[in-house]
Amino acid sequence: MNICCIGAGYVGGPTMAKIAQKCEDIQVTVVDINAARIAAWESEKLPVYEPGLLETVKEARGRNLFFSTDVDSAIDGADIIFISVNTPTKTYGIGAGKASDLKYVEKCARQIAKVAKTDKIIVEKSTLPVRTAESVKRILDAYGNGRTFQVLSNPEFLAEGTAMADLDNPDRVLIGGEKDEASQKAVQTLVDVYARWVPKEKIITTNLWSSELSKLTANAFLAQRISSINSISALCEATGADVDEVAYAIGLDSRIGSKFLKSSVGFGGSCFQKDILNLVYLCSHFGLTEVAAYWESVVTMNDFQKRRLSKRIVSALFNTVSDKRIAVFGFAFKKDTNDTRESAAIHVCKDLLEEGARLAIYDPKVDPLQIYQDLGLELNSEQITICTDQYEAARGAHAIALLTEWDAFRTENTDYAQICTEMEKPAFFFDGRNLTNLDEMRAIGFESHGIGKV
Repeated sequence: MNICCIGAGYVGGPTMAKIAQKCEDIQVTVVDINAARIAAWESEKLPVYEPGLLETVKEARGRNLFFSTDVDSAIDGADIIFISVNTPTKTYGIGAGKASDLKYVEKCARQIAKVAKTDKIIVEKSTLPVRTAESVKRILDAYGNGRTFQVLSNPEFLAEGTAMADLDNPDRVLIGGEKDEASQKAVQTLVDVYARWVPKEKIITTNLWSSELSKLTANAFLAQRISSINSISALCEATGADVDEVAYAIGLDSRIGSKFLKSSVGFGGSCFQKDILNLVYLCSHFGLTEVAAYWESVVTMNDFQKRRLSKRIVSALFNTVSDKRIAVFGFAFKKDTNDTRESAAIHVCKDLLEEGARLAIYDPKVDPLQIYQDLGLELNSEQITICTDQYEAARGAHAIALLTEWDAFRTENTDYAQICTEMEKPAFFFDGRNLTNLDEMRAIGFESHGIGKV
């Protein structure tokens, strides 16, 4: 069997690497029109950082895992084609700001239809709106030529930072297909691939539309929990309660559970906001105005949480950060990834830059070029300094803003006492991830602030 994956990003690369590792008799080819990205996949410095990913790639690369820019050849030779391209939120036209932009998915469908000479199984791996599979199949079938295409939905449920562990031992693998015999045969073909290492009771099959909607719904529910506890964090600060104590107390209720109740500066990443806004657009499209407003409030609360921290920094620093050096610890949207998409750090940094602050930024994995790009700054702009470690960033700073929960920033891994001596006084510390013990930081000499803590 030959598998082709169109799109060598955060989903396609790791997923295909895991399939190749677990299924040595299947040839897996990951294709992308970005030559630099493909070259990076063939090097020691992968374009995606995930713990365990490099080791997995190196095990299978050259054996049954290949990376290429020759999209047409890979399509032609494949039995199964995964579509794993970007589906960003539209910035133009109908649905701008909420609906998913499906132009790359459509381009893939048209290219497959033009190139393929034999029957293919097409698998939607990108996060897509409900009934996208219907549009893909219409495009494929319109070209005719006697070929048959079966379109399946197989959404990813990976958490960046733990993607390889998630692939190794997933909570579930979801495969959606139509009810006719040919489609169900295609579903079984894909089931058999995953069944090489995933227990069959964890492989769920549904209809196409349920599969597509399940991905959006899962991300919406997770983001909702984060926004819910973040809303309570503001109340905790106003009343003297501790948000971690509240979260622990309610998390012991078996009906609620403890996961995704960690308050912070706000959620980021490529999925949560995009998928919620897509859900909002779908609800509005079908006339479900109240449902749309409900889910949009989750994003509104997340935006509020990001603004709250930047306002708090300005307020604490005597209502001005103009020409003050602020050390930024972390820029990725979460630890153990180099992904900055919708990172809370971007929004906080932009707010501080607008107030005239000078930022000294350190992140263990994010490329400096990405930081300049995300902040809309020219390379080597004097408004920010990219630092090689947290000590350099904090030297001479008026305040530290901890925005990503990297383990390197924990008190046992960073000498905050040394850092404090080299900062302007009073030295301020803003823990946007509640990663440190604020009382210990105060004992060191910091004026410390957390999320949902007085």
